[in-house]
Amino acid sequence: MCGIAGWISFRRDPSADSDTRRIIDAMTRTMSCRGPDAEGTWVDSHAALGHRRLAVIDLEGGGQPMAVEPDGRGPLITTYSGEIYNYRELRAELRTLGHFFTTDSDTEVVLRAYLQWGEDFTSRLNGMYAFALWEPREQQLLLVRDRLGIKPLYYRPTDDGVLFGSEPKAILAHPSVRPVVDGEGLAELLTIAKTPGHAIYRDMYEVKPGHTVRVRREGLTERRYWALEAHEHTDDLPTTITRVRHLLDDIVARQLIADVPVCTLLSGGLDSSVITALAARELRDSGRGPVRSFAVDFAGQDETFAADSLRGTPDRPYAQALARHVDASHTDIVLDVGDLTDPSHRAAVQTARDIPLAVGELDTSLYLLFKAIRERSTVAMSGEAADELFGGYRWFHDGTAAAGDTFPWAAVFGRRGFSGDGGVGAKGSLLDPALLRKTDPEGYLDARYRQALAEVPRLRTDTAEERRMREIGYLHLTRHLQFWLDRKDRMSMATGLEVRVPYCDHRLVEYVFNTPWSMKTFDGREKSLLRAAAADLLPESVAQRVKSPYPSSQDARYPEVLRARLRALLADPSAPVRDLLHLSGAELAARSSGEQYCYSMEFVLALDSWLREYRVELAL
Repeated sequence: MCGIAGWISFRRDPSADSDTRRIIDAMTRTMSCRGPDAEGTWVDSHAALGHRRLAVIDLEGGGQPMAVEPDGRGPLITTYSGEIYNYRELRAELRTLGHFFTTDSDTEVVLRAYLQWGEDFTSRLNGMYAFALWEPREQQLLLVRDRLGIKPLYYRPTDDGVLFGSEPKAILAHPSVRPVVDGEGLAELLTIAKTPGHAIYRDMYEVKPGHTVRVRREGLTERRYWALEAHEHTDDLPTTITRVRHLLDDIVARQLIADVPVCTLLSGGLDSSVITALAARELRDSGRGPVRSFAVDFAGQDETFAADSLRGTPDRPYAQALARHVDASHTDIVLDVGDLTDPSHRAAVQTARDIPLAVGELDTSLYLLFKAIRERSTVAMSGEAADELFGGYRWFHDGTAAAGDTFPWAAVFGRRGFSGDGGVGAKGSLLDPALLRKTDPEGYLDARYRQALAEVPRLRTDTAEERRMREIGYLHLTRHLQFWLDRKDRMSMATGLEVRVPYCDHRLVEYVFNTPWSMKTFDGREKSLLRAAAADLLPESVAQRVKSPYPSSQDARYPEVLRARLRALLADPSAPVRDLLHLSGAELAARSSGEQYCYSMEFVLALDSWLREYRVELAL
């Protein structure tokens, strides 16, 4: 995995500007965590491209930006981030079509696939990727993002071209850009709509999943090359279970290919246990040794864990049971409250995110887990997306939430939560009510829900229940999943760790999306289809475990640290967030006890840090 950055200027010549090298270096340097192994730039009469490399495939020959020079067409240059899991098959096919390769990298396969098949080459790629292709002769840039949006790619149109980067910070490093957030950007931040293409910052956008953006002198053109489609499912239940298993076998085998150490993230839940068990079998059968697995845990949690409405069981016993079952080399990364509250760790998380979010120690612990793994491995495989795909979240099975007139996860946490004290709505509970009225997050969320619902592909033969569950599946795969993929990407790449997500393989997604809900829950439980497909891989305790979300520390000292920091912030008249707060509410939270205001305090502290560090201008 890597970091990319650059800009195109059709009316100016970056190569003739003495500041060009300094600027592209500054933009690229913001991606240094994403690519700790090497850096490179390419500058010509209208383009400046930058790259930071995390070497995973062809360690010696895969440097970037990479160029090929086909006869008669002039050079084609790419700055590329990602992995193409079928690159070996594509390279073999391209060789039969007359292409010659000078490296063993998947990057060169991408370049030559584009030369052979043009913009339709995206239909042949299996992987996670975000890249830019520059054609000097044609004077055009193509920005490409993978189907599910696993890898990020942002851009900002200019008066004569475009700026782009793997993360907003790369674009913000250009001297012509100011970090401005308007009312819509703030509303997007306060909700969990995760609108495709929205980047929070004004005039900045994400390349949408499954889209390309072509940049020419006359402007930008967006094209969708992939979307979820509705198809009749004709397989019976046994065939469906077998098909899911065959897909998972192939996907995991492909995603274990690397020239560096690969491991798995193992929580002891169904999703990560299936991936770890499949990886263990593939590695054992190919003589590559035991699978290495890692989990996060918290000091003292074995003795003090208390079940709540979200987490009924601790992870460690189940992770260790699976590790013993598949003979994994397993490591628990144990964190304490000092690790979670260390200002340097929280600052690293904020910088990785580029925006303030209220998940607090959940991000910090994930960052520290990845930091520890990176000392032992370069690539990790994760269970992300299984819940969205197979129906694992509790609200899939909550009749009230499923029938609600909003995003199902918002129905569970409460649409009125913007002024409440828990869940998603906690982001707004300490903010000035006048600010909330102006930005109207409730109305914004409702509009985004209507927009998403209008996109859902449907079959005329669906029953009312199947139609609604198809809608809910689509909302999760195109909105909810994006939040978690972004989180996984930012926290992992902040440590130089590549995380692969097998459940996001588009073949599996397309097949399971069109599998009837009655099959996904054939035994009356969540993720019935996945559990059945992996029945022979898991110990009974893991196979039957009820879903438990990502673990959280239960140390009572953690919220007290938040309260102390909130009190210090309220005592600072220069704190930029003060003008956005409902001060009496914030003071009440700072004097409270327990965990009631944790999410609210997390968001206020993150918001203040963001306003300070990024010098954000709020245009409300």
